[in-house]
Amino acid sequence: MGPRRKSSKVQLLGSNTGGTVSSSPSESKDYINELSHEVLCHVFRYLPMKDIMCMESLSRKLREAVTLYLRVVKVVDLCAGRWWEYMPSGFTDSSFLLLLKKMPDLEQLYGLHPRYLERRRVRGYEAFSIPGVLEALQACPNLLGVETSHLELVEAIWNYMPQVHILGKFRNRNGAFPIPAENKLSIPITAKIQTLHLVGVNVPEIPCISMLRHLYVKWVRFTKPQPFKDFLCVSLRTFVMRNCAGPTNSLKYVPLVTGLASARNLEQLELVRVPFLGGLIQHVVEDSWRSGGFRNLHTIVFGACKNALEVDLGYLIITAARRLHELRIQPSLTKDGVFSALKMAELEFPQFETLHLGFVDEFLLQCKMSHSELVKYGLADVIENPGIITDIGIKVVNEVFTNVKYLLIYNCPHLHNPHHWITDHSRWSRLVDLTLVRCHAIKLESFSQFIELLPSLEFICLDQMFREPPKGCARVGLSAGTGIGVSSALVSNQNSNNENENNNNNHHNNNEANLPPAPPAVNNNQRQQQNGKDRGVTPCSGSGELFSSQLSRVPSPGPSGLVQQCRPSTADVPKAAVVISDSDSEEDDGLVSRLIPAASPLQQPASCTEGQPISLCVFPGKGKTPLRRSNSAVASGSEGRTKARPSISSCEKSCQVTSEQIKADMKAAAENSRRSSSKGVSTEAQEPAHRSDCGTPPTSVIPGTATRSRVRPTAPSVVEAGAAVGGGATSTRPLGGCGRMIQASSHRTTTTTTTTTTNDRTSGGGGTNDKTVAPSRAGAGDGSPSIRGTAGTPAGQVREQDFVPRRPLTRSRTRMSSVSLVPETARPRVAVRRKRMADKSTSTSDPVTEDDHVQVLSLKSKNLVGITVTNCGITDLVLKDCPKMMFIHATRCRVLKQLRVENAPIVNRFDYAQCKKLDMEQVLDQILRMPPERNRIIYMRPMHQIDTVALERQLFQGPYPYHIAIVHEFSNPPNIRNKVRIRSWMDTIANISQELIKYEFFPEATRTEEDIKKYPRYPWGRDIYTLEGTVDGAPYSMITDFPWLRTLRSAAPNCYARYDFEDDETTIYAPRRKGQLSADICMETIGEEISERRQSKRGVFQRVVVLFLHHCDTPGEPVDDDYI
Repeated sequence: MGPRRKSSKVQLLGSNTGGTVSSSPSESKDYINELSHEVLCHVFRYLPMKDIMCMESLSRKLREAVTLYLRVVKVVDLCAGRWWEYMPSGFTDSSFLLLLKKMPDLEQLYGLHPRYLERRRVRGYEAFSIPGVLEALQACPNLLGVETSHLELVEAIWNYMPQVHILGKFRNRNGAFPIPAENKLSIPITAKIQTLHLVGVNVPEIPCISMLRHLYVKWVRFTKPQPFKDFLCVSLRTFVMRNCAGPTNSLKYVPLVTGLASARNLEQLELVRVPFLGGLIQHVVEDSWRSGGFRNLHTIVFGACKNALEVDLGYLIITAARRLHELRIQPSLTKDGVFSALKMAELEFPQFETLHLGFVDEFLLQCKMSHSELVKYGLADVIENPGIITDIGIKVVNEVFTNVKYLLIYNCPHLHNPHHWITDHSRWSRLVDLTLVRCHAIKLESFSQFIELLPSLEFICLDQMFREPPKGCARVGLSAGTGIGVSSALVSNQNSNNENENNNNNHHNNNEANLPPAPPAVNNNQRQQQNGKDRGVTPCSGSGELFSSQLSRVPSPGPSGLVQQCRPSTADVPKAAVVISDSDSEEDDGLVSRLIPAASPLQQPASCTEGQPISLCVFPGKGKTPLRRSNSAVASGSEGRTKARPSISSCEKSCQVTSEQIKADMKAAAENSRRSSSKGVSTEAQEPAHRSDCGTPPTSVIPGTATRSRVRPTAPSVVEAGAAVGGGATSTRPLGGCGRMIQASSHRTTTTTTTTTTNDRTSGGGGTNDKTVAPSRAGAGDGSPSIRGTAGTPAGQVREQDFVPRRPLTRSRTRMSSVSLVPETARPRVAVRRKRMADKSTSTSDPVTEDDHVQVLSLKSKNLVGITVTNCGITDLVLKDCPKMMFIHATRCRVLKQLRVENAPIVNRFDYAQCKKLDMEQVLDQILRMPPERNRIIYMRPMHQIDTVALERQLFQGPYPYHIAIVHEFSNPPNIRNKVRIRSWMDTIANISQELIKYEFFPEATRTEEDIKKYPRYPWGRDIYTLEGTVDGAPYSMITDFPWLRTLRSAAPNCYARYDFEDDETTIYAPRRKGQLSADICMETIGEEISERRQSKRGVFQRVVVLFLHHCDTPGEPVDDDYI
């Protein structure tokens, strides 16, 4: 028999050695048992209590050491310093009593956070209960304090052990809103507690607690009618009261404010939805400031305080000027007068840093409950309107607070020109961080100038800014979501109190980015009155008249933001731009039957010129050219006879029509069509008679043309070309006996000719377009009609039951169209799936393609480090001169498309999440063409499928002097572990290459035009390989030409391997698990690969770029993510 003792001591050495078995005789010795009790007790001080208790069962000596340690220990933490966790489970009343009896000298017990406690003991059942805990605590004669978070337990300690202090911060863990009825706490006067945080609790009152230093109450219901009558906390340093259900009578808050004044050391005062009496704080400050009341405040927060006055806030600021460093002001107090008064006081604020204007509490922004529900649950009845501060007030802000570093402005719609905020007395020289949220009227160009003038600015955060105009607004003279015909940015500041604007900007509309804009208001009083009669609405005579007088002086903005001036009727009017038919609207077939009836009534201004020529231009192919880019079509259609308009066609800018008028027109058209069909006469047959009555030349179609090319002939269409925003009233009246409608306008109008285009809707329509015959333009100059034919041809004989819905026209086309759509031949239509071009959330229902309004955010700043853009309407981001810029974050920017980098050499992090119109190819090209001075990581969450083959070809074949990695992550919901880990090791890969090039004379790779021509095919002169795996069950793949990575990834762990870091083998590469902590250590591992590359003369790049694509949003629906 062999030596048994040695074989029984065989041990497995750590998992990092691969499970190597060692049977060395030197390891059979038990060193722990040789240590003295004193040394073991010293070691126990560094171990969690859970581990110490486990050692009792290992050996006799350890059990003795544990007993000795517990006998002398004075401070015990059951949660091992993790106050947010629960204590170990498994305790019962008897086991907990047994534990504490072993600790007779215990003075402070931390971490008493049981997951569940029974209210009372149950006979015959071993449980963990409140009486059992109290009995165990009373078994410790020297106990001074306990840390807990249990409401009923802390109340029991106050009642039965009043001498025991509540240690640390008491935070109850079951708070919620609406406030649960079972959460109750009665605070006795004798309570020995310094910090009390209550969330979602029913409290009778707050008494006089002399020891209390920090009081935080949120969603607390005060059940007594006078909850503050005894409030007096002289040691109080922090008082925060947010959204509590207290008394509605403002007088009952008088003792609360006077009690706060007696706390001479009060440093932080936050009042949110506290309906104290207006002017009360002013009077209390006047009485107490000499004795030190409110003199030490460094943080003042007012939010949704219903009755708060400017003097209340002003007196607090003036009193606390010496130490004040943070100020958050609710919207009702965010006005010019507050800061003008502070300027008159001529105070200095030496420590002031943070200013938040228009402060709205986070709960109100995120809460989905209505205002009435909040009031029903006991909260104060408050409705906040947006702040009314103007550019003048912001200018004064910096004159008062010259040292402000952090500025946040929320929902101030009367701010227009930020570059006016800078004056000789207002330099904003110390501003480091600027955040703007929902300030819709700020002009983008002015904002860019403002950024350039800020000398110390480092961070910019923009949220719901520079919103894009909704599609179709330009056609009806409206602008983005303001509810009035002109943007609020164009209206003078004397209308700042307009209720319409305030209501549209109400802060209760939290998810504004996902909601359709406000319904457009009518642009003149007469039209408003006319429509109001139909709806039973009486037009407002107060601020509405003031606004209309302003609007009548402001010209109508076009779709590109250009202002169109009124043109007199005698001016030379260019031809209307050709509208290329939009074949990409999803709602084509359904909208046609609603928008264009079988016989549209002819609407024509009374000033219509007789004999107006009609030109019909036919273009083959699918019409996908946006309205903005129709100049080439105009030129080709008119052969240079008409000078092409530079940006806007007359139909885009002049159709000032409301939805009520369109509905009325369609209703009249339907009635006319039914009347004509009941008489047995077709609509087309009646058209020549209509035209002859009015003195206009007859319009007909060349026989056979309509059936082949699907041309829609149109009558002379008249468009109001020069109507201003405040134009006169328009009315329709019947003319003659033919049921035709004449559109009369009080303004002068001019006539333009309307052109139509063809659009082959079927999949095999190429042949028909080849046969399209363009009508002659020879007679256009002498007033003769350009379309010849007779109405008696088969193409003209249209019966209503044969009507086939075709492409919907824009409103500017259908509004005055007199001829119904020409039907197709009898062949069945082929359904073609088309992508949607028009946005659904528009203020008009025009089913037309319209380019996004171009809005360019241009940045030029010497110290700017990063910018975060969320829900903004910018289309282009330009980095002109940002030498210190390091990151760009863009989230949910619907129309953001392009990035242009002129000078930003060290920017290295790009995050584009849920930007559905992003031009990925252009953005990647811009980033990769930057000089290789930094390693760069690009994180994108595209909302459409990516052509991975084309993407790889673009990146790996392009002239980009980087090693490139493309990571495809498919986790849903999103997992960011791979993304975070890559940042930690991509620099290591690049550092190895840099070390080799600088110190080992390793060849450096190039990527010139010659290299590109030399390698035209895969792998384009690169060593490309793929790594795949799963993280938390979600697959990923990485296509890359990174050197060294495969060798490092497959190497065995070395002596530096660490497991304490939250790293995981399932991620792409876990360097800490391998012990590859630096470039020097890694180079020892990859020596063979270095030699192979040197021999084959394959160079390396000094820098790397990682493109991380998260595909969780590719179906087109954004996934909620807490990380963005």
